[in-house]
Amino acid sequence: MTQSLSETAGWITEIQRFSLNDGPGIRTTVFFKGCNLRCAWCHNPETFGFENELLVYPGRCIGCGHCIPVCPAEAHFARTDGVGFDRSKCVGCGRCAGICFPGAMVMAAKKRTAKEAMAEIVQDRAYYRDSGGGVTLSGGEVFCQSEFADALVSACAAEGIPVAAETNLHWEFDAMRPVLEKLDLVMFDLKLADPEAHRRWTGADNARILRNLRQLDTLGIPLIARTPLIPQATAAKENIAAIAALLAQLEHLVRYELLNFNPLAGSKYRALGAENRFEAARPLNREQLAELAAAAAGAGVDVILG
Repeated sequence: MTQSLSETAGWITEIQRFSLNDGPGIRTTVFFKGCNLRCAWCHNPETFGFENELLVYPGRCIGCGHCIPVCPAEAHFARTDGVGFDRSKCVGCGRCAGICFPGAMVMAAKKRTAKEAMAEIVQDRAYYRDSGGGVTLSGGEVFCQSEFADALVSACAAEGIPVAAETNLHWEFDAMRPVLEKLDLVMFDLKLADPEAHRRWTGADNARILRNLRQLDTLGIPLIARTPLIPQATAAKENIAAIAALLAQLEHLVRYELLNFNPLAGSKYRALGAENRFEAARPLNREQLAELAAAAAGAGVDVILG
């Protein structure tokens, strides 16, 4: 029996309204928590895990100490310069975040029903209509929460709201297909053409992704390919040219977007107490971007720098 919107729920890290970078027009982007890849440069490290996590921002702490008595694991403690935190003791219960009004402690995600998410989404219906925008499901990986994704896509369709999804395509295609067939646009990542390099940087090779991509193209849905340009990893002319050659075989490719490295995720890694392997990396300059764009254009695909 199909569950209602109030019964179907998922873990969401954020619902970002008035987004201009996740598809055409003005969009509302719903960020799903949980991912089946481990890209070393991920811009949303708070979406990695399937369990909720605590993000700690010491700079926001006012030293009130309200977190100390509510913590069942004694992870928070008083010290001479304020309040300390021992992440090794944290059990992720979120009690401290619930009473931290300065926002020094924030849980990475909230469990939301599809009905609750839709209540926020429909508020901007006029902007979607006037700008040619809509809703984008992102992550994390959307298909790690397929039932929730299906509920949102179906609800948006009933409201006449276009829906796109951003995906790594590393999932069983038969499980993805019911949702894919309802989408108006699919934006997918192709990070590395070489399977071993893909495994080294993401934790899995690209065989399933490429196989799914060929099947996805048969559905007739407009496709946008994306490659994040990561120094010393994906941002090489040989890699971009090889990816573009694969994309040139697709019948329904709209364009290929090359996304310059964004270093702003550093604060999230620190808040999670996680290693940031690209802490010192910086965005590519104009000359480097132009070289990579030329390498992709050589395969005959429409290239956009983002």
